[in-house]
Amino acid sequence: MYQGLVLFYVGAVLILNGLWMLGRIDDREIAAINVFTGGLSLAVALKLAFGAEADAVSVRSAAWSLLFAFIYLWVACNRYNGSDGRGLGWFSLFVALSVLPIAAEALAAAQTAWDWWQALSWAAWAGLWFLFFLQLVCARPWGRPIAGVAIVQGILTGWLPGYLLLTGRLG
Repeated sequence: MYQGLVLFYVGAVLILNGLWMLGRIDDREIAAINVFTGGLSLAVALKLAFGAEADAVSVRSAAWSLLFAFIYLWVACNRYNGSDGRGLGWFSLFVALSVLPIAAEALAAAQTAWDWWQALSWAAWAGLWFLFFLQLVCARPWGRPIAGVAIVQGILTGWLPGYLLLTGRLG
């Protein structure tokens, strides 16, 4: 159930961050969803890592979740401190590179439709975070296409599966 909860709001934050990148949401206003989603992801990750039922699998899941929780919190922080985002861009590269082997392992082990969806989502997220690195560090002027990718991924890798998990229609 935690996965559905987090994915639902990851979908929201990716969609809204895409709209923000398109200039449809104000810099200071976008911080709210990033703080909320980052904080929610952080809380779930801490429960997984340090809760009574914590085991190797839940700690590993917490580690992967914290990569994204920190990204969302960093985005929110940058909206208030006036940063140019280069540090976030370098961390985005770290996330992209960290997620690639997760995607590869998940693809190799995939057996069910859900397994395939998760594996492809990891690969998609690696690509999206690499695009953020290119935009923030390498100053590639691809803001509109990257915003579109974020919105589509928000729907397909976050909001929709999160909703289906929460309503019991998936998993």
